[in-house]
Amino acid sequence: MEASRDPDRARKLVVALDGPGSSGKSSVGAAAALRVGYRFCDTGLLYRAVTWLALARNISTSHPHAVRGLVDEVDLLPDQAGRLSRVLVHGQDHTDEVRGPEVDVAVSVFAAIPELRLALLERQRVLAAAGGMVMAGRDIGTVVLPDADLKIFLVASVEERARRRTEERGLDPQGPEAAAILDALRRRDELDSTRPVAPLRAAADARIISTDGNRFEDTVDAVVNAIRDVEARLAADPDRDPDREPKPEPSGAGG
Repeated sequence: MEASRDPDRARKLVVALDGPGSSGKSSVGAAAALRVGYRFCDTGLLYRAVTWLALARNISTSHPHAVRGLVDEVDLLPDQAGRLSRVLVHGQDHTDEVRGPEVDVAVSVFAAIPELRLALLERQRVLAAAGGMVMAGRDIGTVVLPDADLKIFLVASVEERARRRTEERGLDPQGPEAAAILDALRRRDELDSTRPVAPLRAAADARIISTDGNRFEDTVDAVVNAIRDVEARLAADPDRDPDREPKPEPSGAGG
């Protein structure tokens, strides 16, 4: 993609934002993109949409080509801020359905299908090609956009991530639904990190940001600061490759 070598793109980066489930990459990425005037894409919505559609049509993971065939039926719709946040299937909005608990349980299994990952790969790259994009997912910096101008990996303990998801859904933190969320996140972490195709891991040159105990605004600040830092470096020296710059030690949101 060679985005970092184009001086006209120095202030419109391609940013890869990765992390495990409920690490905050979608909400943080959307807020950071809005602040810096970039578009935002949560690639997990694409996988969730295909998973929901497969479940609705009783298509199992044992039929990978049928699952892959659902990709062309799914579109992401931008909002006024340029965030690709709505899911359309044949022109109908199904965003609420793709965020349902049945999709939570099944999406990792579907996302591990090589044929599906390959089908979505080019679509994700096309979305990012124009620059000015924060793209969030689990393999953006390692597979989808390995030449991204900036790679960030958010980390948080599974207990913290489960607490956040429970709070978002207004559930009793001591109830059975909260326990189920914690179990589901643990299972998904295991599936995502051990799958043979594009496993969840931080890119070697990613900036690691730990979000445990952080306020949401602090994590957004850390991402924005990282983007502004690379923008400034490229503006001063358009031929500099930010991926060759020394990376800071893993840190919290102080940035």
